[in-house]
Amino acid sequence: MTTILDLSGLKCPLPALKTRKALGAIAPGERLEVRCTDPLAVIDIPHLVDEMGHRLETSERDGDRSVFLIEKLGPASA
Repeated sequence: MTTILDLSGLKCPLPALKTRKALGAIAPGERLEVRCTDPLAVIDIPHLVDEMGHRLETSERDGDRSVFLIEKLGPASA
């Protein structure tokens, strides 16, 4: 399942904060598609995903909009 989070018009740090909250609300294995217009999102979102231990599947730029597809990973199995 993919959840879409449209953060168009929001400025730093809101896209990263709302992305973090949304990732906390979905189950491991699900995907989050984040749409942003903040130019700093191209730095902040990939950094956040890496910091949280999830996987950035794609990052695309379409005009003034950036679209990120993130897979939420579960805890590493022992």
